[in-house]
Amino acid sequence: MSAREEVAVPELTYPEVGATRDGRLPAGYHHLRHRVRLPDGCFPAAADAVLGWRLHRAAGVVMRTAAPRAEAGVRVTPGLGVGPVRIWGPTQVVWAVDGPDRAGFGYGTLPGHPETGEEAFLVLREAGGVFFEVTAFSRPARWYVRAAGPANRAVQHAYAWWLGRTLRRLCAAGGGPTAQ
Repeated sequence: MSAREEVAVPELTYPEVGATRDGRLPAGYHHLRHRVRLPDGCFPAAADAVLGWRLHRAAGVVMRTAAPRAEAGVRVTPGLGVGPVRIWGPTQVVWAVDGPDRAGFGYGTLPGHPETGEEAFLVLREAGGVFFEVTAFSRPARWYVRAAGPANRAVQHAYAWWLGRTLRRLCAAGGGPTAQ
């Protein structure tokens, strides 16, 4: 498959739809960029884990969606936390790509999400190896996120780190090595 088109939806809570796709993140938001090297040869399995929600679920995130894979226009509501303290964040996939050297998606916040912005999860095959990247821009949309201040940003960075670690584990467990 090749790159899919971006979808602009009036319900998204921010105007810079698709900014995570090219990495030019807009001013006025907290920016997050996290990159981790994956085991050689695991691109196909890593791409499938990201696009098929397996990465997030393996990391302990509840993913409410009717779609089996991330595609532009798909709505998904990730839930972080446990039981009654789980925080739900309605989102919509605004871009997705499933190519031979680049696979992943970006989703944007919908009304009801505790933050405003966009987050992308991308697997890349480059001359130096296979990499997983999380790129995001966000700002608080709820009082409790504003009140958390720097602790909220620390949680975002820890979440990106945890996703990278989880994807490395998934690749090592059964996703590679395969032909690059």
